[in-house]
Amino acid sequence: MKEDKKVLQHYLEFSTYTYPGLYQDGLKNDLPDDIREIGLLVRKNFIHRSTLAGGNTGTNADLKFGDITKVPWWRQPEDDVLVTTTAMLAELYRRDGRGFVADREPQDKLVLTCRFVAIMMASILKSKGVPTRVRSGNASYFDMGKLGNVSTDHWINQYWSGQENRWVTIDVDGSLSLSDSFDPYDIPDGKFDFPGEAWLGIRVGKLDPQHFHNGNGQRGAIVVLWSLFYDFHCLMNNEIIYVHGPMYGRYEKFNNLTKEEFEKIDNLARLMQEPDKNFDKLIDIWESEKDFRLLVGGLL
Repeated sequence: MKEDKKVLQHYLEFSTYTYPGLYQDGLKNDLPDDIREIGLLVRKNFIHRSTLAGGNTGTNADLKFGDITKVPWWRQPEDDVLVTTTAMLAELYRRDGRGFVADREPQDKLVLTCRFVAIMMASILKSKGVPTRVRSGNASYFDMGKLGNVSTDHWINQYWSGQENRWVTIDVDGSLSLSDSFDPYDIPDGKFDFPGEAWLGIRVGKLDPQHFHNGNGQRGAIVVLWSLFYDFHCLMNNEIIYVHGPMYGRYEKFNNLTKEEFEKIDNLARLMQEPDKNFDKLIDIWESEKDFRLLVGGLL
């Protein structure tokens, strides 16, 4: 497969969220070039909110994420605070002037979830000249305890391998917490539930909407719809935060979608099944469809 140069150039560009600002040269020159080494280094500087809540139990029983008892009791998830790469990098350096280091103390790590790990990876790889995109969807390869076999909301990356002429799908945030045996730095097709496929599967009755779950405990088709719009914005280099989304993602609107609105969403999902092949059509929607681009949430 030979990717369109226009598509690759698009995924070399920084967004508001992935732009590293004055840190760009440091990301390019001071960090390793090997994808796995970068991923492990990034993962060692973050604590997921579920890890913080669980302490030294579960996936952290072996303390691979650090001794959580060393994290101050008042530290809370920082997803609503450090929403851009520049904000994350500034805080990393504020807490430990060495920046990205493998031996960062637990109390100096950032408490952030998968979206933030993904935009950091995208920022680093783009800084090194590697076309990279963030993807949002759902994953069923984590141990969800009492919830059983659900596919929970999750954000990952894809980078373009010029050597292999393909997009390689990676999961840095989940790389140390898998309940499956695949390589998180080359995820096989079908392991990650991309939302275009999931939405259409639900729409034709092929998939059970209750299989899809998010971190706040919601289930159903609306969870996949949220992922669909997150993913659309990610494909357009606009990796919006969790509390933002189009009006269609509000329960009062979602529960009253018209036939025409469903058809419009279905068409978007079909195009997103092959985003590179349909790149120009997705760009047209991005530049014209107010219902999909304009966001609500917070002060929006």
